[in-house]
Amino acid sequence: MNDSAATAPETDPVRKAILAAMDRMLSGSPKRSTGRLSVSQLAIEADVRRWQLTHRHTDLRDLFQARARQAEDTRSTHQKTVEERDDLRRRHTELQRYCSELEERVQTYAAVINLMALEYEALTEQDAKSARVLPLPSRRTPTT
Repeated sequence: MNDSAATAPETDPVRKAILAAMDRMLSGSPKRSTGRLSVSQLAIEADVRRWQLTHRHTDLRDLFQARARQAEDTRSTHQKTVEERDDLRRRHTELQRYCSELEERVQTYAAVINLMALEYEALTEQDAKSARVLPLPSRRTPTT
């Protein structure tokens, strides 16, 4: 049994059942099995005896195992990508929150600095006015 047998149109009903079960399992829509990508579950899904896969149709077993490995690699890569995206979204949210806090602090500091500048200005004006209003000390000469 070679790979060309798997690609040629099948006439054997057992092989057809195995190939159909393989397609269902790899697409994630099993009907009879748990969907775990193993030869035992493939036999359950195809409704054939396990020995038919392990001894009689070894080419289909090997094809299934190769496609299952490829599917698992794709799923794990996809899962890593999803986890990385979720991590980036979480970090982005945290950074947005932190930036908002910093902006609030800057606004508070700016308001305090502005108030202090106004108070300083008022005090300097008051000092300037009071300096002008103070009478000059008089020089009295003692009368004798």
